[in-house]
Amino acid sequence: MLVDEFDYELPEELIAQVPLANREDSRLLVADPVQQSVIHTQFRSLLDYLQAGDMLVFNNSKVIPARLYAVKPDTGAQVELLLTRPRSATEWEALAKPAKRLKIGTELMFRRTVDGVPSQPDANATAVVTDVLDGGMRVVRFDVQEPFEAFLNAFGTVPLPPYIQTPLREMSRYQTVYAKPAGSVAAPTAGLHFTERMLEQVRAAGVSLEFVTLHVGIGTFRPVQVDEVEKHVMHAETYEVSEATADAVNRAKDEGRRVIAVGTTALRTLESAGQSGRLEPGRRETDIFIYPGYQFRIVDALITNFHLPKSTLIMLVAAMMGTSFTLDVYREAVAKRYRFFSFGDAMFITRRGSIDTVTGTL
Repeated sequence: MLVDEFDYELPEELIAQVPLANREDSRLLVADPVQQSVIHTQFRSLLDYLQAGDMLVFNNSKVIPARLYAVKPDTGAQVELLLTRPRSATEWEALAKPAKRLKIGTELMFRRTVDGVPSQPDANATAVVTDVLDGGMRVVRFDVQEPFEAFLNAFGTVPLPPYIQTPLREMSRYQTVYAKPAGSVAAPTAGLHFTERMLEQVRAAGVSLEFVTLHVGIGTFRPVQVDEVEKHVMHAETYEVSEATADAVNRAKDEGRRVIAVGTTALRTLESAGQSGRLEPGRRETDIFIYPGYQFRIVDALITNFHLPKSTLIMLVAAMMGTSFTLDVYREAVAKRYRFFSFGDAMFITRRGSIDTVTGTL
């Protein structure tokens, strides 16, 4: 299976640069891969396509201010770090730019960020490179005079995806309204469309809400760099499923109720923890890669944004509704001028059926 099979033409002006004033104002494309049908509506009309007994499962991970600015005290050279994964309370894997001169033992002094602008270096906030990894990655051990979370809040900024060029005035708009445990370097963006009011409406309609946690890592920024899909390797990410959520999801499956993942990260968590056919509680790592041919065990439907061409996320969508139908839907979304990617519009894939996930035919 070739990566080029998941390509489509996207005009640059359709890449949403800022969020809408009201989260619920996004458009919603409802796709039924069994009937091969598409409906165009508004996200606030999602309830029209849910039914009592359905279960929505959200990823409640919170985005951390993971982008840090530093200098090398010996030369004054500027360095940018994007924290990607903790190894301990004070040691993190980070994507460094520029990385070539950051050898083991290199010292860094961090610059506090004020209104998005890095200030002078602070001698009380330092780090040292302890390991050199592939792909511009470094392991960095921090030496700071305050709790690490407080250090990040003072020195870091929330990293926006590289395709967003417009500064975001309210960083809270890059968080879901239900975000709790901190740890992601990118938002689980399908959830950005939900408001507290809409969540209450969903509950009142008899739809249950459950939460899992997957801390989104560097893989969300990394393009697929192989020609054959099967040769791509996902970066590992940490997820957690509580016993209460596992019990609720398993009960829904036993009773034949739909389990609807809100976002690809929620879906990957459910499928990672549900490889046995039953959702298993616990905290683990996953590098699950879902592409056409995958047999879903837990998730019945998906709410998601529109994803980059040739990305692992559009491959995941194609696994759920067929490659051919997926590309047809994306072309129609382009023709209808939907807004794409993190701050863009949403899609609801309503159900799975007996389809050939490679060709997309019944």
